[in-house]
Amino acid sequence: MSGTPPPAVPAAPVPILPYSRIVGQGDLKLALELNFISPRIGGVLITGQRGTAKSTVVRAFALMSGGELPVTLPINATDDRVVGGWELDSLMQGVAKPQPGLLEEADRKGMLYIDEVNLLDDHLVNIILDVVSTGVLSIQREGIDTAKHLSFGLVGTMNPEEGSLRAQLLDRFGLMVTTSELDLDDRHRMITTVLTFEEELAAEDSAWLRAAQDENDALRSALLAARQRLGEVRLDESVSRLCAEAAERMGAVGQRGDLLVAKTARALAARDGAQQVDPAHVRRILPLALRHRRPESAHGAAFTWGPDEDDHVSALFD
Repeated sequence: MSGTPPPAVPAAPVPILPYSRIVGQGDLKLALELNFISPRIGGVLITGQRGTAKSTVVRAFALMSGGELPVTLPINATDDRVVGGWELDSLMQGVAKPQPGLLEEADRKGMLYIDEVNLLDDHLVNIILDVVSTGVLSIQREGIDTAKHLSFGLVGTMNPEEGSLRAQLLDRFGLMVTTSELDLDDRHRMITTVLTFEEELAAEDSAWLRAAQDENDALRSALLAARQRLGEVRLDESVSRLCAEAAERMGAVGQRGDLLVAKTARALAARDGAQQVDPAHVRRILPLALRHRRPESAHGAAFTWGPDEDDHVSALFD
């Protein structure tokens, strides 16, 4: 009897609930879709308690939009693993062969996902955010001197119970979403949906799964079409001033918030099929673009946005 081990069996793909069947979390889904339509927004930061489906929604979105799970950055990642370095086996043989890092893999797959981004070394977060904002990965270290053009969607998640990000890093994320607990009706729908999904996975030919895939495909086509027409969406001077006034009224630190309000409102208009940005687009995205840029948020306060914040800007939209 041969002692040769049997060939490895490829692991079955991890079952992820289809994005079109995710229950609730409307703000989170909106932020991911707008960042896809306009990558220059600069990424989405998701904060919320454990068990609020942060990772599930991100992975489902990646599968819907790009057909693959996102590249996931481990908390203990080194500089070489992130930006690339030399292939170790080749170096041991005296041959210098570059080894691409996770950022280049994210460029190929379309998304980089950082779970517990608040636990990652600040300098690595800085590197990643620089690449997202400039579209260029510049490496000058250990005999490597290259510059590569990269483009990918960035999504980070964090549990506020485990600490926050420094204010400078918070501000670099384009949008921020706070996941919410589901109400009773949505909790019930979530249970039904997940149990149905698990049952349909075992079916030989599931009409439910086919329908969910068709819905995913239709949404991806719509998002790609919105991305194509983004540059044609007009933002009149009166609306751009409204973006600035809203940021000023909320006490947004610096000017990045003003620009993000305008960019995100334009992406929403493109998603809606509108030819120009109107005040309703601006008001809808204010919590996404400004909740982490208020002075109290920069000092570690809760990233809330409720009736008090709405009242603060309501006069601008009357």
